[in-house]
Amino acid sequence: MDLQVGQLITAPFLPASAQVKKFEPRSGYYLLEVVLQDGHHTYKPLRITDDQLAQVQILDQHRVAPTDNAEDFFFLIEAHRIRLAHQFDPHLAVSVSQVDPLPHQIEAVYRYVLESPRIRFLIADDPGAGKTVMAGLVLKELEYRRLVQRVLIVAPGHLKYQWQREMKERFQESFAIVDRARMDSAWGENVWEERDRWTI
Repeated sequence: MDLQVGQLITAPFLPASAQVKKFEPRSGYYLLEVVLQDGHHTYKPLRITDDQLAQVQILDQHRVAPTDNAEDFFFLIEAHRIRLAHQFDPHLAVSVSQVDPLPHQIEAVYRYVLESPRIRFLIADDPGAGKTVMAGLVLKELEYRRLVQRVLIVAPGHLKYQWQREMKERFQESFAIVDRARMDSAWGENVWEERDRWTI
């Protein structure tokens, strides 16, 4: 088997499906570099043997599950429309959220944050300037672009319930609060694996 760059593959030795970035035969093994499709986009170089290569399955990237159900077909088309909606509506998060952002919030989110090739920003405005709204808009836009999977909000202790409430009311994002009592009640368990949205 000869793998091609760009192919989607799955294998027992991979934790998730992956896209081939590099495949080279070497002396006694194959060098395989992939990007995992689990939301983390992690490069993972591997040295695989002939036996492992035989276990690799190539996924059909353009396969659409056939259906005779009109409702299922509608949901499939609607899912694709939503996934690409940010390309047609430059302020998609504003359109689907219960907010009326101010000009400085629009400028910060859409002119600076989302246009950056590497999104690493500290939102530190004065009290009442709308940090929650800006953070929520950034979160929703990154979600629609499939660039974020897990979110942790670190808020001052007396504001964590306010953040939780506003994220639910304004952006339909359900965050659970993890505190000392929650950690103590989950002895021997990893609470961070229970869900992808947390506030501390």
